[in-house]
Amino acid sequence: MDLDQSARIGGFFALRTSPPPTPLAPPAPAAVPLALLYAGGADAALAARIDRVAVGLGTPERRVAASAAHLGLTARLWSVALGPAALFGRFPDLTPETLHWDGTLGAPDELWWSGTNSRPATADDLRAAVQEAHLVPLHAAFARDGRISPRLLWGNAGSALAGALRELLRWTRSHDRPEAAARAVALTRGLLAHPDLERTVRGPALRRTTCCLYYRSRSGGLCGDCVFDHPPRKGLERRPPAP
Repeated sequence: MDLDQSARIGGFFALRTSPPPTPLAPPAPAAVPLALLYAGGADAALAARIDRVAVGLGTPERRVAASAAHLGLTARLWSVALGPAALFGRFPDLTPETLHWDGTLGAPDELWWSGTNSRPATADDLRAAVQEAHLVPLHAAFARDGRISPRLLWGNAGSALAGALRELLRWTRSHDRPEAAARAVALTRGLLAHPDLERTVRGPALRRTTCCLYYRSRSGGLCGDCVFDHPPRKGLERRPPAP
């Protein structure tokens, strides 16, 4: 299992095995184990992360910034597991105690892993390692920060998983790795069969079925897999169901 090779897929797939360098000024807080965040011991760090995203998006709506922050972290969690699983048939055992997060940084520096164990690349193992160990308590952490729909959060989770698959397929095609592509597709199909994820994306393009609220940001744009054809505030119709 070569994590450096996984990182070549893209920044979201990179996983440090040591803390990133700390800038000399201003002092940066140390990364915390995600277990601490999930237990409620790092709510201030999560709130600060959402605040920074709100400034970047130019939105006064906290749930818009919370959705974007959640989507970014969820995409990282899926990617650092699915990438190695597809390429090597194993992935890091990303326990919340060994996966550290620094909300002041962006990918790939915001996560680092202090573990050494790996798990077999099965849908059940990926579900246990990412969905159950991370996404369920992560959703609870975001809910503590403010009102946000569980349906939106699971929609983000499905969209992030589909996005990781797209990047993997792009990379495997350009590097002639058909076996890794087939494994990625099979694993993603198995993950999306879970009741919490099975209706989050649809059609062969894996287009999401819920809105992440990005259209309400300053840019007013739409994501590539958006459920809408046009921003809803323009009063236009939703896209027809995907084939």
